[in-house]
Amino acid sequence: MPTAHRVVIAVFPDVDLLDVTGPAEVFALANRETAGRAGYRVRLAGPTAGAVRTSAGVQLLADTAFGDVGDQVDTLLVPGAVDMTADGPRARTDPAVVAWVKETAPHARRVASVCVGAHVLAAAGLLDGKTATTHWSTSAQLAADHPQITVDPDPIFVRSACGRLWTGAGISACLDLALALVAEDLGEQTALTVARQLVLYLKRQGGQSQFSVPLSRPAAGRRDIDELRLWISEHLDEDLSAQTLADRMCLSERHFARVFKQETGSSPAAYVEAARVETARRLLETTDCPLDQVAAAAGLGSAETLHRAFRRQLATTPAAYRRRFRTRSA
Repeated sequence: MPTAHRVVIAVFPDVDLLDVTGPAEVFALANRETAGRAGYRVRLAGPTAGAVRTSAGVQLLADTAFGDVGDQVDTLLVPGAVDMTADGPRARTDPAVVAWVKETAPHARRVASVCVGAHVLAAAGLLDGKTATTHWSTSAQLAADHPQITVDPDPIFVRSACGRLWTGAGISACLDLALALVAEDLGEQTALTVARQLVLYLKRQGGQSQFSVPLSRPAAGRRDIDELRLWISEHLDEDLSAQTLADRMCLSERHFARVFKQETGSSPAAYVEAARVETARRLLETTDCPLDQVAAAAGLGSAETLHRAFRRQLATTPAAYRRRFRTRSA
């Protein structure tokens, strides 16, 4: 099998298990789906070769020690580990791991962090002057510890302007990051094929939020409101006025609006618009449909309404969003 893509994943005590196995599975599926032409060769490197206990209690076997990796690295992947404190999770930056990453990174074609692994890249000085993301729970720590880094806690992953450094959110976002690396190497179609094998609903783009509209709000105390939110997501191109939703709930419009805001923190109109904008974002990322078609499919009616909604929700225009996040052709 070709060895053009030598992927080295760092492992160390208490590393997050999925941060390691998720990307490894993506690369393995890319090999399988291309009959070996992808050429990914994944190796785990640890402080020493042998068993490493993960945060899940499951042991991994490091193929090689840090000192034996050498300089023939295509992709260096750095996952993370956290320590639980009274103030919540704090990303761990082991000095030995940081030193090895700092030494090895210059020899790699690209370097990517998974989840709180961004803290390791930051401690190694690789993210200075750049925009980076990490798991939302430690983003404030990253910003406080490294004020020279622009920390954006929202995206699923961020690729630096030079294209060589990637930082990913956590935890399942490791799959999105790995798929993006596959897309860069082998084209979008191969990445989509791998995503289908993983039974992922959608290969998400880096600019998408770590939270979809339903996930960005806590579960409601009332089951019927949660069921209504699901129904809304499945009928975005229909009439979703407050009166229509109130009728579905068998409530007066005034009482419904009060209950909905109490349970979700948002008015019905604002919630529906946010859900429709999220759908429009996906269409802008993955299709070349004209703006009026995107607006219609998302339930926003017209390109003008789509434009206003994007300004309110994202402080940008649909066209600018598409230019930044449109998936490249294979």
